[in-house]
Amino acid sequence: MAAKPLLIVVSGPSGSGKGTLCTMLRQALPNLAYSVSATTRQPRPGERNGVDYFFISDAEFQQLIDRGEFLEWAEVYGHRYGTARPAVEGQLQAGRDMLLEIDVQGALNVRKSFPDALLIFIQPPSLQELGTRIAHRGTESAQDLKVRMDCVLSELQAAEQYDRVVLNDKPEYALAELLEIITDVRRKRSEGGKKDSK
Repeated sequence: MAAKPLLIVVSGPSGSGKGTLCTMLRQALPNLAYSVSATTRQPRPGERNGVDYFFISDAEFQQLIDRGEFLEWAEVYGHRYGTARPAVEGQLQAGRDMLLEIDVQGALNVRKSFPDALLIFIQPPSLQELGTRIAHRGTESAQDLKVRMDCVLSELQAAEQYDRVVLNDKPEYALAELLEIITDVRRKRSEGGKKDSK
């Protein structure tokens, strides 16, 4: 009997590098399905609609909530983000492993619907480095930067609720650890075991 498809949820504080790591992970595992989240925030320079996010209005987002289209959604830094339920369930039913790159609130909400999801927390090397990374993006105002940094401590505490924590000091090392975790969990599931914690 084939192993059940794996729902991999990667999250962490803003500036932790989870987006970069997920891009690297998808390049390393080209058969991994990926869900593009919807958001009400404006695109950052270089972001593409339907590729990085689906950029929609507050009214459109609310309609999707009302229709039960989201597997999870949350308000983060004053904007709403959500994961489309049909996209995730369709890929899993087709037998494909699925990657979600979402915020901490969303990750913990996914666990309610998918208790077997593999939750991986991306931890920055330090708070100072995190602040530097966000500031260097040049996409947040001073007020936005303060809001994001105010949320970081509570997000870091949420790491205790994840299955694994990966320190993103050097992306290539963090990627190697992610691949090792996924391989390990797949092997254990094929042997009939559950995912283990940390």
